[in-house]
Amino acid sequence: MSGSRAAIRYAKAVLSLATDQKSSEAVNSDMKTITNTIAQSEDLNQMLQSPVVRSSDKKAVLTSVFKDANVVTTNLIDTLISNKRLALLNDVAASYMQLYDQMRGTQVATVTTAIPLTADLKTKVLTKVKELTGKEAEVENIIDESILGGFILRVGDIQYNASIANKLDKLKREFTLN
Repeated sequence: MSGSRAAIRYAKAVLSLATDQKSSEAVNSDMKTITNTIAQSEDLNQMLQSPVVRSSDKKAVLTSVFKDANVVTTNLIDTLISNKRLALLNDVAASYMQLYDQMRGTQVATVTTAIPLTADLKTKVLTKVKELTGKEAEVENIIDESILGGFILRVGDIQYNASIANKLDKLKREFTLN
């Protein structure tokens, strides 16, 4: 728990600094890159979490992987290394993106579908999300064929499951109870 608190504190500090330097959007882009890269590379994630790998080696890897990063992002990595908190990098990046979205008054709406969303459906989802929450949103489409059809919409803490698999599961539970 203290790790996530620390990650939020680092993220708030970075957001404040990035906002002062008018580079918060560029840093947000860096944070997306960091979370995506760590999610895709199990080796990178293990290296960041490992107490055995020297800090200098971690820094060398991170500077080569994220060589186009903003100065604020690079300074964050240096600070995390000097404070021996580099294992928090992914959490800090995720927290930063949430804080940045809150600051801008936007949110991410995750829509899970069996097939990719069309532009028309994406527009309808954005309209519905704005109607429900009063905030602008970005749509992230996740394709999961196991839901068979329909969709699962997740915005913040709200989830609406209109998938065929969910409806079949409800029917199955209904029949087994009777």
